[in-house]
Amino acid sequence: MIDLDLARALRDAGLRWTPLAGDQFTIEAPDLAGEVFTLSEMTVEAREYPTGTILGFNGTTEWALDSVSLEQALWLPREDQLRDLLGGAFRSLERDDDGIFWVSVAEGDGEPRTAAARDAADAYAHALLAELAAG
Repeated sequence: MIDLDLARALRDAGLRWTPLAGDQFTIEAPDLAGEVFTLSEMTVEAREYPTGTILGFNGTTEWALDSVSLEQALWLPREDQLRDLLGGAFRSLERDDDGIFWVSVAEGDGEPRTAAARDAADAYAHALLAELAAG
């Protein structure tokens, strides 16, 4: 799971989330700090309304919640989702002898750019954040 600060930075940089089963998210509220939820038709499902997407909590698993708006949730994209979001710009993922993961992406001019982190998902997130910033 990516770092929460990276998830916030991706959201703030314009990354939009279309919820799908299996996606993970958190709700940024003091009483839910550290809680991670997974979209599943059995417990949490995305419901589309003309006014926006609502994440509905079903059954007794999350008894204290009824629903939250998509804007109240912070998506925590997985490593595979981040790699997919890089699309054709993604070139490689490598791990060095110090255990640092390096993601290489091609810039518009074909020159490579790299991003690094101790966790592969965070390295992908840094690379995507740079892509979004380059716009």
